[in-house]
Amino acid sequence: MTLPRRIFGIETEYGITCAAIGGGSPPISAEDAAELLFAPITAARQSTNAFLPNGARLYLDVGAHPEYATAECDSLQDLLLNDLAGDAILADLIVKADAQLARKNIAGKLHLLKNNHDAIGNSYGCHENYLIHRRRDYRERIGSLVAFFVTRQILVGSGYLDPGRQNIRPAHFAISQRANKIFDAVSNASTRTRPMINTRDEPHGDAQRYRRMHVIVGDSNMSESTTALKIAMTEAVLNVCSLGLKFPEFELAYPVHAIRQAAQDLDGKALLEMADGRSASALEIQTAYYEFVQEVYAAQGWFSELDELRKYAFDLWYRALQALHSGNHENVANEIEWIAKRKLLDTYRERLSCGYDDFRLARIDFAWHDISTDGLRNSLYASGFLRSIVQDADIVVAKTIPPQTTRAKLRGDFIAAAMDHRRDYFADWQNLKLIHDADPRSVLLQDPFCAFDAQVMEMIEQMEITQ
Repeated sequence: MTLPRRIFGIETEYGITCAAIGGGSPPISAEDAAELLFAPITAARQSTNAFLPNGARLYLDVGAHPEYATAECDSLQDLLLNDLAGDAILADLIVKADAQLARKNIAGKLHLLKNNHDAIGNSYGCHENYLIHRRRDYRERIGSLVAFFVTRQILVGSGYLDPGRQNIRPAHFAISQRANKIFDAVSNASTRTRPMINTRDEPHGDAQRYRRMHVIVGDSNMSESTTALKIAMTEAVLNVCSLGLKFPEFELAYPVHAIRQAAQDLDGKALLEMADGRSASALEIQTAYYEFVQEVYAAQGWFSELDELRKYAFDLWYRALQALHSGNHENVANEIEWIAKRKLLDTYRERLSCGYDDFRLARIDFAWHDISTDGLRNSLYASGFLRSIVQDADIVVAKTIPPQTTRAKLRGDFIAAAMDHRRDYFADWQNLKLIHDADPRSVLLQDPFCAFDAQVMEMIEQMEITQ
């Protein structure tokens, strides 16, 4: 059996604020800041919901959260580039919004945060989507992966300055920002009882063949290598799952308690209680999943089919586990985000002789996740503090060019043509339509794997002829 081809994507909700230049209260509210940020989108589309020429979706979500959903990707390289293109597109909008503030003599500057919580404890998400084949035993299969998602954070968490609780535990560093905001393992809710895996059945494709696994437990990552690991290890686990094989048995007695417990344990060795009375650490559980995946991939001959980026992710998966087992993190210090962030904060904590509750560390943490020009990202990559695995020039291309091997190419090419020829159109994940046309037509695209459609090509050619 050949290595399964899989579609995946990432949805990122961003925090937004307008900081006062010179200090003080924000000069405008988060809602007004979001409206200003989206002003160019609203002017061009008469809406704060837009599908883009690169195949992605950009929109304003509930609670004044800008959200960017990547196009459908079937390669890790495309996903990383399309995700980073979203940051770049929003960073461009920040520059335009700041210019508007200056013209209005408002002493403020917008900041967009690729993180998962604000200063008063509200949470917003980073959602992963994986296309899977529709099966009757879907709930049973994803139930077997709960322990994987509970413990995955010890490798791909983004790091969290936990303020602690008065008279119980002082401020400290934790692994995951998202863990404390999870209230269930598997359900169809999204905010009220936020689960790790959301079972809402929206395949955005042929519902007879597919469904979309919606994972909402992960942190937003600024580290390219950590993002690559997060997606690649989850894809690998799903590939093994698709064979009908059973993973080592780790049914957690209390998954919600376990995810909080694992997030607070920087060694990954705190014991989590199993439903059968056994105990196992997050590190033991992750190691068992990794070893099982390794065995299956070797038996199937899949390692020979991996591209270079997936090979890198498998190597990082192994090295990260070894680093946690040994307690020596240096080998992955610029690749695993929470380890890199902790290293930076501890450097400043020692230099400033302060605790984790110091406001100066909070500012560094804020800047870590800031995608505007005031953020730390560019300097962290330029200095090698974070490892870069994609090229800046490729990110620039990904801002306007969609992935070429999935349905995203059809959507992106259609939107680009309609914009070039100033035609009114409608586009979503499955539908493309020309509006106010003498011969209005629409196309339904139900196969996310298909990058060619004769009807779409005909519509694009017709736009060029009638221009």
